[in-house]
Amino acid sequence: MTDVLAISLQSMQQDMARLERISMNMANATTPGYKREVASSLPMNTGTFSDAMRSVGAVAARADVSGTPAAAGTLLVQTDARPGTLKSTGQSLDVALTMPGFFEISTEAGLAYTRQGSWQLDARGRLVTAQGNPVMGQGGEIVLTRPNPVIDAAGQVFESKPGGGAEATPVAQLKVVQFDNAKDFRRVGDGLLNTDQAPTQLADGDVQLRQGFLENSNVSSMQEMVQLIQSMRHFESMQRVALGYDEMIGGAVRKLGELS
Repeated sequence: MTDVLAISLQSMQQDMARLERISMNMANATTPGYKREVASSLPMNTGTFSDAMRSVGAVAARADVSGTPAAAGTLLVQTDARPGTLKSTGQSLDVALTMPGFFEISTEAGLAYTRQGSWQLDARGRLVTAQGNPVMGQGGEIVLTRPNPVIDAAGQVFESKPGGGAEATPVAQLKVVQFDNAKDFRRVGDGLLNTDQAPTQLADGDVQLRQGFLENSNVSSMQEMVQLIQSMRHFESMQRVALGYDEMIGGAVRKLGELS
């Protein structure tokens, strides 16, 4: 009979983890390049109350804001890699990918990946993210001498010649990579993703991007609200099951006491 408590306990814990993901998705609905997280249930593999309690601890330990592509107890959290729509900004250092892939970013912890193409120049003229992490080109860091480069659809970066000449000079090529499994990522903050997979660099002819645009997040507020309501209703149902079972056990104990 403890299976009833085990099932309801795990179900409520899963619902709480889903609510955390939904909250994070909705909070980032307007964040450029953000990819929503999706939590799904795995088959329950514990049949006792004590096993369920241990599994709940595993779920709680893994259900944090950093993202978890692997199984967390009986919950699987993956990244929805579908592209978002584009919005025009008119800024020369804003770039959006129009095909699957990621920009490569150098951080203090190593290489990371993003589809958030809102960049700027630092004091050294390097093309960097808002947090100051260098954007990687095929030849390493991209260093510019002017604030308004031209970036073509293949990711090649051009600068005008000194003196304002009409002809532009190619100075770098943005590095765009892809992965076999676009769902297997860990969030490292500031719109950056990490993975244990080895990236595959895309050929110049396979890269498609647009300068002066940013990619919107792929979060649908309406869809997240529906998921929120479903998770809350399911949590309440499992709570009623647990309370009903507790009342039934309490009644049985009282009856046994009366017989003795």
